[in-house]
Amino acid sequence: MAEVPYRREPGDYMFVPQLNQSVSVPVRYAHGPDSVRRPGVPTGELIEYAWNESQVFPETERRFWVYVPAQYLREEPASLLVVQDGWYYLDPDSEIRFAVVLDNLIHKGEMPVTIAVFVDPGEISAEEDPTARRNRNLEYDTYSDAYSRLLLEEILPPILRDYRIADDPNRWAVVGGSSGGDCSFTVAWMRPDKFGKVLIFESSWPQVRGADYERLIMETPPKPIRVFMQASTRDIGWWRGDNNWFSSNLRIAAALAERGYDLRLVVGDGPHDPNHAGVILPDGLRWLWRPGTEPAT
Repeated sequence: MAEVPYRREPGDYMFVPQLNQSVSVPVRYAHGPDSVRRPGVPTGELIEYAWNESQVFPETERRFWVYVPAQYLREEPASLLVVQDGWYYLDPDSEIRFAVVLDNLIHKGEMPVTIAVFVDPGEISAEEDPTARRNRNLEYDTYSDAYSRLLLEEILPPILRDYRIADDPNRWAVVGGSSGGDCSFTVAWMRPDKFGKVLIFESSWPQVRGADYERLIMETPPKPIRVFMQASTRDIGWWRGDNNWFSSNLRIAAALAERGYDLRLVVGDGPHDPNHAGVILPDGLRWLWRPGTEPAT
């Protein structure tokens, strides 16, 4: 795994294509102080890597970034956070600004010292057409253990070797939005022994191939995972009864609540875009790592 220099560039991926551009947006949410650079707050280090040797998704290539907070000390094991759509969530000019939020919350002691790994979706190296190259939906929207194996067998081992990270699912979180939300929940669902916390934004549940999560949650004994969900009232398909992404998020949240999961659902007014998700990210991380009873292991 070769280390390559960190560089700034526009994000390669939108959340998903906007399928209903004509819908008016009644409100745009304003970012709070935890989403902007603040004087006196140390900045974590970002290191970019390339991974082109996947056995789980052969013939793909991808980038990922490791965020190391300024407060990290080898003597104390750090928590771990894995984020899908890597650069899109890191881009300081985007709605999410994840590294900025981590800097601020860790500095204030509102979440633990955390190593974060931001993983881009794979691209098929043999394809020249930019659309055909993208392997995102296959990786993110498929109900299988493939993506969790990508993380646990290929991406994370050298990071666990190079940094001291707690071996505790209550200190490991997985994060994503849209199809990345599907992917993140599936990772925790498949491997709750590793990932005990999930933060998902506007998940695209109707796109999941191979599982009906509402039924699956209701029919499966509860798993030891804590779940923060965000949904938007004008998400894709909100004007129709079928393939309605807003109502599907509500149904998944209801199933989790019915089964007694440690759950928080936040609903915003807007379309399928990351504005509301980015604004509430600090609160989501604070809730995910709040003190108190952890999910049982």
